[in-house]
Amino acid sequence: MTDDADDGQQRLGEDANAESETTDGSVPGPDVGADAETTAGTESAGGTADVPEDVARYDRFKKMDRAEYDRVNDFLRDRTYVTAREWAIARLCADFRTETGVEMTKIGENLPQLVPFMTDTYTPQAVNQARHSFEEKVRKAGATFLYGAMSGFFTAEDLDEMMYDVTEIAKFLLEVEGVDLAVEEELEAEDRISSVMREVQEASAEVRGEEVKCPECGHVHDP
Repeated sequence: MTDDADDGQQRLGEDANAESETTDGSVPGPDVGADAETTAGTESAGGTADVPEDVARYDRFKKMDRAEYDRVNDFLRDRTYVTAREWAIARLCADFRTETGVEMTKIGENLPQLVPFMTDTYTPQAVNQARHSFEEKVRKAGATFLYGAMSGFFTAEDLDEMMYDVTEIAKFLLEVEGVDLAVEEELEAEDRISSVMREVQEASAEVRGEEVKCPECGHVHDP
Protein backbone atom coordinates (compact mmCIF):
# COMPACT_ATOMS: atom_id res chain seq x y z
CA MET A 1 0.00 0.00 0.00
CA THR A 2 1.29 3.53 -0.79
CA ASP A 3 2.47 6.02 1.83
CA ASP A 4 -0.74 8.04 1.38
CA ALA A 5 -2.93 5.01 2.00
CA ASP A 6 -0.77 3.91 4.94
CA ASP A 7 -0.96 7.39 6.41
CA GLY A 8 -4.72 7.44 5.92
CA GLN A 9 -5.13 4.06 7.55
CA GLN A 10 -3.08 5.25 10.54
CA ARG A 11 -5.07 8.47 10.82
CA LEU A 12 -8.40 6.68 10.66
CA GLY A 13 -7.16 4.01 13.02
CA GLU A 14 -6.04 6.60 15.58
CA ASP A 15 -9.40 8.29 15.34
CA ALA A 16 -11.29 5.02 15.73
CA ASN A 17 -9.37 4.24 18.92
CA ALA A 18 -9.63 7.70 20.44
CA GLU A 19 -12.25 8.66 23.01
CA SER A 20 -14.90 11.04 21.71
CA GLU A 21 -14.53 14.51 23.22
CA THR A 22 -18.12 15.52 22.55
CA THR A 23 -21.48 13.94 23.23
CA ASP A 24 -22.79 14.27 19.69
CA GLY A 25 -19.81 12.82 17.83
CA SER A 26 -18.97 14.67 14.64
CA VAL A 27 -21.98 16.24 12.96
CA PRO A 28 -21.68 16.30 9.15
CA GLY A 29 -22.27 20.07 9.19
CA PRO A 30 -22.96 21.94 5.91
CA ASP A 31 -22.68 18.78 3.81
CA VAL A 32 -25.96 17.47 5.22
CA GLY A 33 -28.07 19.75 3.05
CA ALA A 34 -31.06 21.94 3.82
CA ASP A 35 -33.59 19.12 3.64
CA ALA A 36 -31.84 16.77 6.06
CA GLU A 37 -33.50 15.84 9.33
CA THR A 38 -31.88 17.41 12.39
CA THR A 39 -33.96 15.79 15.10
CA ALA A 40 -31.90 12.69 15.76
CA GLY A 41 -32.06 12.46 19.55
CA THR A 42 -30.88 9.85 21.97
CA GLU A 43 -33.63 7.41 21.06
CA SER A 44 -33.14 7.57 17.28
CA ALA A 45 -29.32 7.76 17.33
CA GLY A 46 -28.65 5.22 20.03
CA GLY A 47 -31.77 3.15 20.52
CA THR A 48 -32.31 -0.21 18.87
CA ALA A 49 -35.94 -0.97 19.71
CA ASP A 50 -37.31 -0.08 16.26
CA VAL A 51 -34.23 -0.87 14.19
CA PRO A 52 -35.07 -3.21 11.26
CA GLU A 53 -33.35 -6.59 11.32
CA ASP A 54 -31.28 -6.00 8.18
CA VAL A 55 -30.11 -2.66 9.59
CA ALA A 56 -29.10 -4.30 12.88
CA ARG A 57 -27.09 -6.91 10.96
CA TYR A 58 -25.36 -4.38 8.73
CA ASP A 59 -21.67 -4.13 9.59
CA ARG A 60 -20.09 -2.71 6.45
CA PHE A 61 -18.39 0.14 8.35
CA LYS A 62 -17.61 -1.72 11.58
CA LYS A 63 -13.90 -0.94 11.23
CA MET A 64 -14.79 2.71 11.80
CA ASP A 65 -16.93 2.28 14.91
CA ARG A 66 -15.37 5.26 16.69
CA ALA A 67 -14.26 7.32 13.73
CA GLU A 68 -15.43 10.93 13.51
CA TYR A 69 -17.00 12.43 10.43
CA ASP A 70 -14.50 15.25 10.08
CA ARG A 71 -11.51 12.89 10.10
CA VAL A 72 -13.10 10.58 7.51
CA ASN A 73 -14.11 13.57 5.40
CA ASP A 74 -10.61 15.07 5.51
CA PHE A 75 -9.10 11.74 4.42
CA LEU A 76 -11.44 11.47 1.44
CA ARG A 77 -11.12 15.12 0.45
CA ASP A 78 -7.33 14.78 0.39
CA ARG A 79 -7.47 11.80 -1.98
CA THR A 80 -10.80 11.84 -3.83
CA TYR A 81 -13.51 14.22 -4.99
CA VAL A 82 -16.24 12.78 -2.75
CA THR A 83 -17.22 13.62 0.81
CA ALA A 84 -17.67 11.15 3.63
CA ARG A 85 -21.45 11.36 3.43
CA GLU A 86 -21.45 10.81 -0.34
CA TRP A 87 -19.20 7.77 0.03
CA ALA A 88 -21.25 6.23 2.84
CA ILE A 89 -24.64 6.89 1.27
CA ALA A 90 -23.55 5.64 -2.17
CA ARG A 91 -22.50 2.38 -0.53
CA LEU A 92 -25.77 2.14 1.40
CA CYS A 93 -27.79 2.77 -1.75
CA ALA A 94 -25.98 -0.11 -3.44
CA ASP A 95 -26.46 -2.42 -0.46
CA PHE A 96 -30.12 -1.56 0.15
CA ARG A 97 -31.26 -1.81 -3.44
CA THR A 98 -34.31 -3.94 -4.09
CA GLU A 99 -36.13 -5.05 -7.25
CA THR A 100 -38.25 -1.91 -7.07
CA GLY A 101 -35.53 0.58 -6.21
CA VAL A 102 -33.38 1.88 -3.37
CA GLU A 103 -34.79 1.89 0.17
CA MET A 104 -33.98 5.55 0.72
CA THR A 105 -36.42 6.02 3.60
CA LYS A 106 -34.88 3.12 5.51
CA ILE A 107 -31.37 4.42 4.82
CA GLY A 108 -32.20 7.95 5.95
CA GLU A 109 -34.09 6.98 9.09
CA ASN A 110 -31.39 4.54 10.22
CA LEU A 111 -28.29 6.36 9.02
CA PRO A 112 -26.67 6.69 12.50
CA GLN A 113 -27.08 2.94 13.06
CA LEU A 114 -25.71 2.05 9.62
CA VAL A 115 -22.66 4.33 9.54
CA PRO A 116 -20.78 5.06 12.80
CA PHE A 117 -19.51 8.49 11.73
CA MET A 118 -22.94 9.76 10.65
CA THR A 119 -24.91 11.23 13.56
CA ASP A 120 -28.07 12.63 11.93
CA THR A 121 -31.02 11.03 10.23
CA TYR A 122 -31.68 12.05 6.62
CA THR A 123 -34.83 12.53 4.60
CA PRO A 124 -35.20 10.36 1.48
CA GLN A 125 -34.58 13.50 -0.57
CA ALA A 126 -31.26 14.12 1.20
CA VAL A 127 -30.21 10.50 0.62
CA ASN A 128 -31.04 10.80 -3.07
CA GLN A 129 -29.16 14.09 -3.34
CA ALA A 130 -26.03 12.60 -1.79
CA ARG A 131 -26.18 9.58 -4.11
CA HIS A 132 -26.64 11.80 -7.15
CA SER A 133 -23.74 13.99 -6.08
CA PHE A 134 -21.50 10.92 -5.74
CA GLU A 135 -22.44 9.68 -9.21
CA GLU A 136 -21.80 13.10 -10.78
CA LYS A 137 -18.39 13.40 -9.18
CA VAL A 138 -17.38 9.90 -10.29
CA ARG A 139 -18.49 10.71 -13.83
CA LYS A 140 -16.51 13.97 -13.91
CA ALA A 141 -13.45 12.35 -12.35
CA GLY A 142 -13.64 9.57 -14.92
CA ALA A 143 -13.83 12.02 -17.80
CA THR A 144 -10.89 13.98 -16.41
CA PHE A 145 -8.76 10.88 -16.02
CA LEU A 146 -9.58 9.46 -19.44
CA TYR A 147 -8.84 12.77 -21.10
CA GLY A 148 -5.47 12.85 -19.38
CA ALA A 149 -4.79 9.27 -20.41
CA MET A 150 -5.87 9.85 -24.02
CA SER A 151 -4.31 13.28 -24.48
CA GLY A 152 -0.70 12.18 -24.72
CA PHE A 153 0.29 14.19 -21.67
CA PHE A 154 1.46 11.03 -19.91
CA THR A 155 3.68 8.15 -20.97
CA ALA A 156 2.66 4.54 -20.43
CA GLU A 157 4.98 4.46 -17.41
CA ASP A 158 3.33 7.58 -16.00
CA LEU A 159 -0.09 5.97 -16.35
CA ASP A 160 1.14 2.77 -14.71
CA GLU A 161 2.42 4.71 -11.71
CA MET A 162 -0.74 6.79 -11.51
CA MET A 163 -2.99 3.73 -11.68
CA TYR A 164 -0.97 2.00 -8.97
CA ASP A 165 -1.40 4.96 -6.62
CA VAL A 166 -5.13 5.39 -7.17
CA THR A 167 -5.73 1.64 -7.03
CA GLU A 168 -4.09 1.49 -3.59
CA ILE A 169 -6.44 4.17 -2.28
CA ALA A 170 -9.47 2.46 -3.81
CA LYS A 171 -8.45 -0.88 -2.28
CA PHE A 172 -8.04 0.77 1.12
CA LEU A 173 -11.59 2.12 0.97
CA LEU A 174 -12.89 -1.32 0.00
CA GLU A 175 -11.02 -2.88 2.90
CA VAL A 176 -12.54 -0.33 5.28
CA GLU A 177 -15.93 -1.43 3.98
CA GLY A 178 -15.09 -4.99 4.94
CA VAL A 179 -14.03 -6.40 1.57
CA ASP A 180 -11.32 -9.06 1.94
CA LEU A 181 -8.91 -8.76 -0.98
CA ALA A 182 -6.55 -11.67 -1.60
CA VAL A 183 -3.00 -10.83 -2.68
CA GLU A 184 -3.34 -12.90 -5.85
CA GLU A 185 -6.52 -11.05 -6.81
CA GLU A 186 -4.85 -7.69 -6.19
CA LEU A 187 -1.88 -8.55 -8.38
CA GLU A 188 -4.10 -9.88 -11.16
CA ALA A 189 -6.24 -6.75 -11.07
CA GLU A 190 -3.16 -4.51 -11.22
CA ASP A 191 -1.80 -6.43 -14.23
CA ARG A 192 -5.11 -6.19 -16.06
CA ILE A 193 -5.40 -2.45 -15.34
CA SER A 194 -1.84 -1.86 -16.54
CA SER A 195 -2.55 -3.77 -19.76
CA VAL A 196 -5.73 -1.82 -20.41
CA MET A 197 -4.04 1.54 -19.82
CA ARG A 198 -1.31 0.69 -22.33
CA GLU A 199 -3.97 -0.20 -24.89
CA VAL A 200 -5.74 3.10 -24.17
CA GLN A 201 -2.54 5.04 -24.71
CA GLU A 202 -1.72 3.26 -27.97
CA ALA A 203 -5.26 3.59 -29.35
CA SER A 204 -5.40 7.25 -28.38
CA ALA A 205 -2.10 7.97 -30.11
CA GLU A 206 -3.49 6.41 -33.28
CA VAL A 207 -6.55 8.65 -33.05
CA ARG A 208 -4.30 11.70 -32.65
CA GLY A 209 -2.15 10.54 -35.57
CA GLU A 210 0.97 10.11 -33.46
CA GLU A 211 3.44 7.27 -33.32
CA VAL A 212 3.69 5.09 -30.25
CA LYS A 213 6.99 3.70 -29.04
CA CYS A 214 6.84 0.51 -26.99
CA PRO A 215 8.66 1.14 -23.69
CA GLU A 216 9.76 -2.51 -23.49
CA CYS A 217 11.13 -3.33 -26.92
CA GLY A 218 11.41 0.14 -28.48
CA HIS A 219 9.29 -0.78 -31.49
CA VAL A 220 7.50 2.20 -33.01
CA HIS A 221 3.88 1.61 -33.97
CA ASP A 222 2.79 3.51 -37.05
CA PRO A 223 -0.12 5.94 -36.57
